[in-house]
Amino acid sequence: MSDTSRVRTYGDVLVLGLGKTGDAVAGYMAGLVQGGRVSSVVLYGGAKSQPGPVTEELERAGVRVVCGTEQVEGHYDTCIASPGISEFSDFCRSADAASDAIFGEPELAWRESPERWVGITGTNGKTTTTTLARDLLRAGGLAAEAVGNIGRMAIGEVAHRAPGEWLVAELSSFQLAGSRELHPHVAVLLNVTPDHLYWHKTMENYAAAKERIFRNLDAGDLAVISDGDDFCRAIAGRARARGLRVCRLLQAGESPRADEACCAWEDTDGTLVVRIDGADTRLVNKEALSIKGEHNVENALAASAAALACGVDAEDVRAGLRAFRPLEHRIEPCGESAGVHYVNDSKATNTDAVSKALTAFPAGSIVILLGGHDKGTDLSDMAADVARTCRVAVCFGEAGARMAKALRAQGGSLEVLEAAHLEQALDAGMAAARPGETVLLSPACSSFDEFSGFEERGDVFKRLVAARIAKKERA
Repeated sequence: MSDTSRVRTYGDVLVLGLGKTGDAVAGYMAGLVQGGRVSSVVLYGGAKSQPGPVTEELERAGVRVVCGTEQVEGHYDTCIASPGISEFSDFCRSADAASDAIFGEPELAWRESPERWVGITGTNGKTTTTTLARDLLRAGGLAAEAVGNIGRMAIGEVAHRAPGEWLVAELSSFQLAGSRELHPHVAVLLNVTPDHLYWHKTMENYAAAKERIFRNLDAGDLAVISDGDDFCRAIAGRARARGLRVCRLLQAGESPRADEACCAWEDTDGTLVVRIDGADTRLVNKEALSIKGEHNVENALAASAAALACGVDAEDVRAGLRAFRPLEHRIEPCGESAGVHYVNDSKATNTDAVSKALTAFPAGSIVILLGGHDKGTDLSDMAADVARTCRVAVCFGEAGARMAKALRAQGGSLEVLEAAHLEQALDAGMAAARPGETVLLSPACSSFDEFSGFEERGDVFKRLVAARIAKKERA
């Protein structure tokens, strides 16, 4: 665990980005000026930033705000960058050249309050695993809060952390890219598949950012790492070479090696099992989980390993697993009519998330809705999974035509339809669905061609489903 004896001083502070993170960090740092831990605070908002009520409030708090430029002037002891600003951008390079140290908001929160952290990252599954890990800690009677990329900033929790409280932090690649000292007691890596390459430039950079979650772990900590892709396997190998305890998340159908001290897997009878330091803990059968799909079995294993490593009793972990319910926009049931089920998986904004979601339903029973803002990612693997498991695919939005082309290239019996927007795609899917089937919104795309984010897309989908079911029932 981490040393809490140091009182940090930050000197002249630069904050990058005039948004939710930048505002919160600048306000927090301004509050440290009176105590002498911070000398000054300057916030650069970026090229498109403009003065307004937020900048006026920050200036009243003692922050100097610079808008309309990304050319940083002066010298700073500490720079805290907002996660939306790529480390490869001219803005970040200018700030880096002007600063002695640069890192992100989660690391600032850790430096301010470093005890009892669990860090969770991965391309997909972070929010479910973070929320479940928090709930399992709470099931064991521990105070715990979920922070980070999940929506609640860690720095906002620092001032009022309860005694003994654990912070379970969902950490994005953006947040991890510049981390230096961040040191959770348990660090989890769920997967590394193509995403956010506009920010990181290469897959190697993206994977390296994810790997930084393990940078400061020592032999007393636990690294929980999936065995599901080449990047994760390489990262696990390097962690073992450093002498870290690595809990390997086995894939479906795989059994542990006899000499493995730490691992987690689904046993042949469907029971989830976690082994830590050679001791096996049998938890619940996967059929007892409300979250479905092979990926959610892995998410449950990861959260359980983290909870057990933090001292939660096995029986409390079992109770927490049974009580956990699907999160909004993540394979979320949202209606049933005439034997057809409707599921909102709007959070599936990349192809790997879709492939994982398909494992939650019987093959041949799925009418999938795919499309949205086209990220330009390769569709071949996902298209093969859709062709193998779905009966109908409705492709919509900006990416619809490319999706449809990739699916038709697979051949086979998959029926491929096209629609202009989400609403028309739902209508086509409802018309095609048969009793016993599932109409699944799992888009494989971001939502920015039609919506403000995946949350709005999922909310609209649920409202449309509810309205159409109500209309059917009135007819």
